Amino acid sequence: AELFEKKNYELRIAGGAVRDLLSGVTPQDIDFATTATPAEMKEMFTAAGVRLINNKGEKHGTITARLHEQNFEITTLRIDVVTDGRHAEVEFTTDWHKDAERRDLTVNSMFLGLDGTLYDYFNGYEDLKSKKIRFVGKAAERIQEDYLRILRYFRFYGRIAEKPGDHEPNTLQAIKENAKGLAGISGERIWVELKKILLGNHVNHLVQLMYELDIAQYIGLPLDGNLEEFARVTKNIQNLSPKPMTVLTSLFKGKDDVTNLDLRLKISKEEKNLGLFLVKHRRELTKASGPEPLRPYQDFLMDSREANTNSKIFELLKYQGEEQLLKEMQEWTVPSFPVSGHDLRKMGVSSGKEIGTALQQLRDEWKKSGYHMDKEELLSCLKKL
Repeated sequence: AELFEKKNYELRIAGGAVRDLLSGVTPQDIDFATTATPAEMKEMFTAAGVRLINNKGEKHGTITARLHEQNFEITTLRIDVVTDGRHAEVEFTTDWHKDAERRDLTVNSMFLGLDGTLYDYFNGYEDLKSKKIRFVGKAAERIQEDYLRILRYFRFYGRIAEKPGDHEPNTLQAIKENAKGLAGISGERIWVELKKILLGNHVNHLVQLMYELDIAQYIGLPLDGNLEEFARVTKNIQNLSPKPMTVLTSLFKGKDDVTNLDLRLKISKEEKNLGLFLVKHRRELTKASGPEPLRPYQDFLMDSREANTNSKIFELLKYQGEEQLLKEMQEWTVPSFPVSGHDLRKMGVSSGKEIGTALQQLRDEWKKSGYHMDKEELLSCLKKL
């Protein structure tokens, strides 16, 4: 800050960090805005011996300085000259109001001076206090600059708004009229936003709204998503910290829906496998009636040859809303089968084929016993067999 002051450049904290500070949340990362151009910053930092991290933000006006083992992003004030709904060409300015004007939502358009002065050109602080999510200026214009802002609207709604359904009608109208623009946004960018929406508040309301406003089809969701199941599952998992994919799968009727989502959003292999697992097992892999409700899940895990099966089963239990069973399952350690081929050889079983068969029979007995039989019991069982 001293360097900027010495050169008479203004420097303020910008955007999300200001919103977090005013909400009493510690910001994850702090971005700065300044009246200095990238060239002026580079010259100033180099002269002062501050290391610059080489990254591609420079043509958008962002310089990253490395200080005290931390990266600081400082961006020159700018106006968007041309936008195509995905990228913008920018021109630098020294006008703070103009920079705030091109930001997406009022709660993200504030600046904070390092002396504690709040610069708020669009009533962002009022909106934050009354938990209102509004676009800066005209919603349609902001959205057409970058269609991803539709999903950002939903994400911040789920983070800040107090109750579902508290939207301005003209905002929803603008979203509906521009929903098609999301078709041109890359799957990766959409998936980042969608995951955050799925883990935020009011998720059932927001996803229903995506269907009402014709957004779903452009972001890889099935046209006939199962909204009743979605409503049920979002209740089930309220306090269980599910993975985003666990929440989303409740919309899907079959594995094709998972495949289509993957084609559109390029989800990770792990996410895709989880979706396929849930779609396949959510109906028939359920708790047993009687004294051992966990047995079906334990048996499934013991029979499984795949990696990560236990984490998939945890997600299935969340999906099913089985909070108590989830706790028990997380505390259960997979027992190891106490008999080996070596033990059978000692007992005079010699051919490999016979050993294989005998081990399988013993495993079945062990499973029937709820994995309680020990080596002695199993081997005496072998004599009977």
